[in-house]
Amino acid sequence: MQRYIARRLLLMIPTLLGVTFVVFVMVRAVPGDVIDQILGDFGAGDRETKEALLKEYSLDGNIAVQYVRWLGDLATFDFGKSIISNRSVLSELQNRLPVTLELSLLAIFCSLAIALPVGIVSAIRQDTIIDYVCRSLAISLLAVPGFWVGLMLITMAGKYFTWGVPPKNYIEFTADPIGNIRMLAMPAIILGAGLSGGVMRFTRSTMLEVLRQDYVRTAWSKGLRERVIITRHVMRNALIPVVTVVGLQLPILVGGTVIIETVYSIPGMGRYYVASVNQLDYPVIQAINVIVALVVVFANLGVDLIYSVLDPRIRYS
Repeated sequence: MQRYIARRLLLMIPTLLGVTFVVFVMVRAVPGDVIDQILGDFGAGDRETKEALLKEYSLDGNIAVQYVRWLGDLATFDFGKSIISNRSVLSELQNRLPVTLELSLLAIFCSLAIALPVGIVSAIRQDTIIDYVCRSLAISLLAVPGFWVGLMLITMAGKYFTWGVPPKNYIEFTADPIGNIRMLAMPAIILGAGLSGGVMRFTRSTMLEVLRQDYVRTAWSKGLRERVIITRHVMRNALIPVVTVVGLQLPILVGGTVIIETVYSIPGMGRYYVASVNQLDYPVIQAINVIVALVVVFANLGVDLIYSVLDPRIRYS
C-alpha cells in the first residue's frame, strides 16, 4: 500500500505541472492588459510607471521566464500578490478556502443524507409507487436550478419565517460554531439537493445490478432477512461506484459554489475567483486553479483508497 501511495504521489507531479502550464498560458491569452487597467486612461502612456508595475508583479520578461519564475515561487508556497488589491494571495486564500471547503463538505453530507436512503429504497421497491416517487424526486432535483431555489427561499423567508434569511455579515466558525453552521445550513442543503439527484439515480442503478447477482439470490434462498442481505451483501458492493461519483463532487463544489456564495453573501473562494477573472488578476486566477487541481488529484487518491476499505478483495501493491 505504501508503495502504491508513493507511486501515485509521484505521478501527481507531471499532472500538476501540466495544469500549471495550461493555466499560465490561457490566463495570458485573455484579451486585455491588467496593468493598463490599473493605470487608467491617463497613466497608460507612462512607460516608466508601467515597467515598474510589470517588474513588481513579476510580469516582465517573456512568458517562459515568467512561468519558470512562478514555478519557483510555487515551490516555496509563494502565490504572489494580488494585482488589484496588492495583498498576499496566500493570506486571502487562507481566509476563503476553509469557508468553501466547509460549505462543500456540508453539501456532500446533505447530498448523501438524501440520495443514499432514497436510492436504496427505490431499488429495493422497484416498479412500485415508492420507486416512481423516488425517481420523480431525483429528476426534479436535477432539473431545478439551485440559485433559483435559494432566491425563492430567501424571498419566502423574509415574509413567512426568519431562519432562512442570511445574516448581514459572515459568522466565523471560531467565533460562533452554531451560528456558522446555522448560516451555512440552507446553502448546503440547496447545493446538496442539487447533487443528490444524480447520486440517487446512480445508487439505484448500482443497487439493482448487485441485487441481480447470484450470491444475492443464494442469500435470499437461504432465508436470510432482507435487512441482513441489503446491509451485509448488497450495499458494500453497490456503494463502490457511488464513492467514485461522490469523490469527484468535492472538486466540482470547490470551484463551482460561486452562485450560492453570491446569493447568500458567503466570502468563499468561488466569489473571489469570479471577481479575479473579471479584473484579470493573474496571480489569484493561477493560485485558485492550482488549488482546485490539488483537490482533484488528492480526491481521486482518496477514492481509490476507500475502495480497499469497502471491498477487502481490492488490494494495491
